[in-house]
Amino acid sequence: MSVSASRLVGLGLAVSALAVSLVACGSDDDSGSGSGGGAKKIALLLPESKTTRYEALDRPLFTEALKAACADCELIYSNADQDAAKQQQQAEAALTQGANVLVLDPVDGKAAAAVVASAKSQSVPVVAYDRFIENADYYVSFENEAVGKLQAQTLVDTLKAAGKTSGNLAMINGAPTDPNAADFKKGAHSVLDSSGFKVAAEFDTPDWSPDKAQAWMEGQLSAIKNGLVGVYAANDGTAGGAIAALKGGGVTPLPPVTGQDSELAAIQRIVAGDQAMTIYKAVKPQAEAAAKGALALANGSKPESTTEKSGIPSTILDPVAVTKANIKDTVVKDNIYKVTDICTASFAAACTAAGLTSN
Repeated sequence: MSVSASRLVGLGLAVSALAVSLVACGSDDDSGSGSGGGAKKIALLLPESKTTRYEALDRPLFTEALKAACADCELIYSNADQDAAKQQQQAEAALTQGANVLVLDPVDGKAAAAVVASAKSQSVPVVAYDRFIENADYYVSFENEAVGKLQAQTLVDTLKAAGKTSGNLAMINGAPTDPNAADFKKGAHSVLDSSGFKVAAEFDTPDWSPDKAQAWMEGQLSAIKNGLVGVYAANDGTAGGAIAALKGGGVTPLPPVTGQDSELAAIQRIVAGDQAMTIYKAVKPQAEAAAKGALALANGSKPESTTEKSGIPSTILDPVAVTKANIKDTVVKDNIYKVTDICTASFAAACTAAGLTSN
């Protein structure tokens, strides 16, 4: 998914509904306050914590970006724990606390329309963060169809490099309530449907739940195990569930499995050979763009953008495929993880074999 700052990974930040923290932000020229003057309240509303990036990366990196850009802002933070109704309550609470802007990564993109309507009725702009929301004022994300294409093309290339040109694929998509998941799925199908491989079974994973992905994969093995050559998994959590099911079902060798978000566990699985790839989405520039855009909107200005999506000014970033060959040039180079984070004792031999050393 992006993206930023190894020191922040693994902090184990506790999730609390409506955890409110003051951010003493500072630039010498008070540029964060802009022409509007006075302190601003920015609400960051994230969707869940099963995907580790949100608490380990997005939250601290957004906080850091706000601190760097704003003189005396207050950050109102909430995590919805994959509950759309809870997220709507959190948004309403942030508005009640006087939030000047909502930065919203929705649990349910369609349900988030009610949040946008409520915010706009109070003249509060909304930044759609990572996941698209109709009628938002600004959108910051990655080229989501490109994510699906990268995942699928890397899977196909991996299979062909192993001499396979046909066979069955299992396709584990993301949550049906996540608008990005539909884009990942569309991008993946655009590659897989003409690849020579057959999508023999397909599943849209409720809540992006690794447990539900694992249970579904376990249920499919009796029908597709013999001809199975690869698994498209939309993110690292569902990949982990699929791999657990494959191992539990005695599938050897493991077929290549895709992923997304560059979670530490996924990088370790790639090193060990259990997962073929993941998608690296640079969260730091995403969080920085969202923070700067939110401050611009809070001060009545237009945020900087690179394009538009459905008429909404947008900053769209490029995803990168991560395989064993380029771990050091991506997540290590950008300080997402140190080699020592990846190469713990149980992965030391695999790291050595992969040429992944701290030297």
